[in-house]
Amino acid sequence: MSIREDFEERERRFMSPHGCLSSQSKGRKYPEPLRDVRTVFQLDKDRIVFCNAFRRLKYKTQVFLSPLGDQYRTRLTHTLEVAQIARTIARAMYLNEDLVEAISLGHDLGHTPFGHSGETALKEIFSHSFAHYEQSLRVVDVLENKGKGLNLTHEVRDGILKHSKGYGKIVPENINEKPCTLEGQIVRFADIMAYLNHDLEDAIRSRVIREEQVPRECMEILGETHPDRATNMMRDIIYSSKEKEGELILAMSDDVYSAMTLLRQFLYDNVYRSDKVHKEFVKAKKILSELYHFFLENSSRLEQELIHMEMDHLMKNGQTYEQVVCDFIASMTDRYAMNLYTRLFFPSPVV
Repeated sequence: MSIREDFEERERRFMSPHGCLSSQSKGRKYPEPLRDVRTVFQLDKDRIVFCNAFRRLKYKTQVFLSPLGDQYRTRLTHTLEVAQIARTIARAMYLNEDLVEAISLGHDLGHTPFGHSGETALKEIFSHSFAHYEQSLRVVDVLENKGKGLNLTHEVRDGILKHSKGYGKIVPENINEKPCTLEGQIVRFADIMAYLNHDLEDAIRSRVIREEQVPRECMEILGETHPDRATNMMRDIIYSSKEKEGELILAMSDDVYSAMTLLRQFLYDNVYRSDKVHKEFVKAKKILSELYHFFLENSSRLEQELIHMEMDHLMKNGQTYEQVVCDFIASMTDRYAMNLYTRLFFPSPVV
């Protein structure tokens, strides 16, 4: 028996019947031989961690643009916090930890530079249907590995595509928008738990808001500190989720869910839409818009930049030129976009 087979057998003995066994994955788009050491979900996790798009997350904005302070979250640290929360929940519920971790690590690979302001910019200048969760799937299917993609399993790809709830319900009622596994659904919960906690902490640290402004109800129910809030949210979903007619239904208690909803509304009104954050978002949108239009008209320069980004295969894969420019812009880090904008549009002094 190989190490992988031994691990798969341990999953069958240990995991809840509601979990997704590695050995029962629906497989990959392009079939591959099974490995002797890693399960399919362990392999997916490693492929994500070792890809270029994952490394670029360290220089992509979470909320505060191109943060110079060492304590602020970036898109990478957000991703790691989501993964830890999701694994804790999955472990307590005897579900597949490797699957939730793989989905968590890949869920924001398609996020643009400058956070949601970059996403909004590409909606306006490229396509109103542009969405970071679809771009994340595009990254693992098309953009990585010199255009070959990572060839991830169906369950991981499904979880990446359906991880985002925007401002809607955490778990949608529409079955077509709902992840096909409980592990994918857990990542949706973990995503909001992570950003509610760390965005609040970063907003107070940056003095965008003061701690006394936060609705008292949120602090009383969720907790006064980041560790307390994270613990209480995780504990609540673990104990509130119940089996119904042979199916495990993820749920939260009314008071915790209400407090989370109130906190999310508070952050939207006082942080994400605050003058301090919004002014920087406007600048970011201008940068990406001007870069997009510049490269639409300068294909030779685009090709040079794609080579530098190890993405020159995009010019050869049959995509429209506009799609290639969009993929290039979306793949940039904050600092890459700002440095490139400076080189292209700022005058250079003659020495």
